[in-house]
Amino acid sequence: MTIAAAFWPRKFPHLPKGTPRLFEVEKGTQVRGDCHWQRDPREHATLVLVHGLEGSSDSGYMRGTAERAFAAGFNVVRLNQRNCGGTEHLTPTLYHSGRSADFRAVLMELIERDGLREIFFCGWSMGGNLVLKMAGELGGGAPRELRGVAAVNPCLDLAACVEALGERRNLVYSRHFVRRLKGRMRRKAELYGEIYSLGALGRVRSVRDFDELVTAPHCGFAGADDYYARSSAMHVLGEIRVPALILTAKDDPFVPFGTFEGEAIRGNPKIRLAATEFGGHCGFIAEDRAERFWSEARVVEFCGELATETQRHGGSERQLSNG
Repeated sequence: MTIAAAFWPRKFPHLPKGTPRLFEVEKGTQVRGDCHWQRDPREHATLVLVHGLEGSSDSGYMRGTAERAFAAGFNVVRLNQRNCGGTEHLTPTLYHSGRSADFRAVLMELIERDGLREIFFCGWSMGGNLVLKMAGELGGGAPRELRGVAAVNPCLDLAACVEALGERRNLVYSRHFVRRLKGRMRRKAELYGEIYSLGALGRVRSVRDFDELVTAPHCGFAGADDYYARSSAMHVLGEIRVPALILTAKDDPFVPFGTFEGEAIRGNPKIRLAATEFGGHCGFIAEDRAERFWSEARVVEFCGELATETQRHGGSERQLSNG
């Protein structure tokens, strides 16, 4: 399902064209969101979507969830992480799995500038780690406007996930990520040659190599192990105080199911864990055409249960079919 979902031909006829918007997440750094606003945005709940490693706001699961959520009455922001979606020019820095502060900045701008009263975040894989990390770091101090978070196949334990990705059976996935990461670094070096050298790329054979030789030295970590330890959401899951949905599959090839069996998840009443036997990594392809991409429907359903604004103003999900 991991591969099938990535290449499944999809159309999104019910998703209107997005309006691009730049969010300043720190001085000198902006991220771009593709926004879909209801007629009166303040009278509707808002869902912010965060993609995974080497994805973008145009990833199929981002657009599919956006279409379903917009039809259900939500405002939707499909957010690119730093450098993603062709935005390398918006920051001299790199993106990585620990930059949860970027999403806190987006959250606060939507509250303070836009006056939005109900905001949800959903992330996939790396993005799932980031939104859960954000919620855990906010803890009991989360603004009341943050109504909930959802994460699909989140990489909660980065070291365990990178180790699994390095297994021989996952060679096709590892090569894909390494090729994409190297390509991004070449584009960054063209823009910021005074910061980035390509000399280390020749020694990169795995995602762990990339994190050891590129991510860590450029992002303030002592090495890959330090990066994984400081950036994994598993350390703050117990502090989450807003409703949280975690969707995962027991057959995910590179997010070990054992990472979801700790007390931080089981013992936190705010976290709802739904684990299927099959689904792969961010796949979850169902036989039902109306809910072909099962996890996208569950995310919108979860947010809809909590979104009083959308319910009050009559948001109702139209029947959608993605083939």
